[in-house]
Amino acid sequence: MTGDDVTARACWACHRQGREHALVPRLRTGLLSAFPFLAMGAVGAADLTGGSGIGLQPMMALGPAFAGLSGGKRRTALVGALAMALSIALSLYNGQFGERRGNATLISVAGVSVAALLATAMRQKREAELANVRSIAEAAQRVLLRPVPRSAGRLQVAVSYTSAVAEARIGGDLYEVVTSPHGVRVIIGDVQGKGLEAVETAAVVLGAFREAAYDEPDLATVGDRLERALDRHLLGEKFVTAVLAEVPHGAGTRTATLLNFGHPAPLAIRQDGSVHFAEPPRRSLPLGLGLHGSEPPRPHEVPFAPGDQLLLYTDGVTEARDSDNLFYPLDHRAHLLKDADAEGALEAVRQDIQEHVRSPLHDDAAMLLLRYRNPTVSHAQRAAATET
Repeated sequence: MTGDDVTARACWACHRQGREHALVPRLRTGLLSAFPFLAMGAVGAADLTGGSGIGLQPMMALGPAFAGLSGGKRRTALVGALAMALSIALSLYNGQFGERRGNATLISVAGVSVAALLATAMRQKREAELANVRSIAEAAQRVLLRPVPRSAGRLQVAVSYTSAVAEARIGGDLYEVVTSPHGVRVIIGDVQGKGLEAVETAAVVLGAFREAAYDEPDLATVGDRLERALDRHLLGEKFVTAVLAEVPHGAGTRTATLLNFGHPAPLAIRQDGSVHFAEPPRRSLPLGLGLHGSEPPRPHEVPFAPGDQLLLYTDGVTEARDSDNLFYPLDHRAHLLKDADAEGALEAVRQDIQEHVRSPLHDDAAMLLLRYRNPTVSHAQRAAATET
């Protein structure tokens, strides 16, 4: 089976899975919307066929009770009015209108209808507040994780970010690309912990990196700046795993420099198809723990020539597990990155991860792809490769 076949199958399977996942909420919403009318119809039919002695008429209140779960105030009021009308009609039919039993039924239906209307108004207010919070979170994400440039120097760049929580827009994963006088500098990292505290820590790291990456002469000094910034911010044993990369300017560049702070090693894909993880000479502590007597990481070089690719990622990618509890084999999926468009290549990997897991991810997954554009490949050739 060719790489194209695998990619096509992954895309088709994820598309089918996405349609199935989208169909379930629609079915639930449809059933929830129809339930008030089904319940009232069932109660009315049972009362008509079984007679007044069956005693199901008070259950007419199920209609307005369930109407407030999915509909708006107008729909809830309409269902409540319909329930009252049906209750009055059944009371007249059974000869209970004006009697104690019939009056109790009408009072209970009216009370439930008013309560459902108030609950609907409160629910809609909370939904509006949640929508405002989400819009603020999205604005914060645009400030924190700005869109990376599609090209930087001689590099083609692409980013993919998948949140572990469908409603989440911001997590503890971070990335940035800075074109400095010394070369293109990149960071990808993962903050320990979740929630707003992790977001605040990510903001500290990114702010320090954006300044240091442009000013400092070498990658080791950039790492020192990040350590000092986090030392002022973090309390206790919090930390940030991260890997920094630098690709110098110039057509003769054949290497990239990496500085790894306890982060998963980037995946290097050579033009000849060989794949390996760019492991550092020795493991080092994450950011935030390096100023406590340990030796800082040393920059190391990896081959990076025209036609090569370097995939930086967070552990949410390699620790994604399938139903058999097997980790995602990233190095065995490197063939998915052969798409002529970097964003299309990352999308193929992202979809393949979702197909591997077949359920929501347990951790955020970020990927940043650096592709050294091959000057021997023309734009027309790249476009033709994309079409095929």
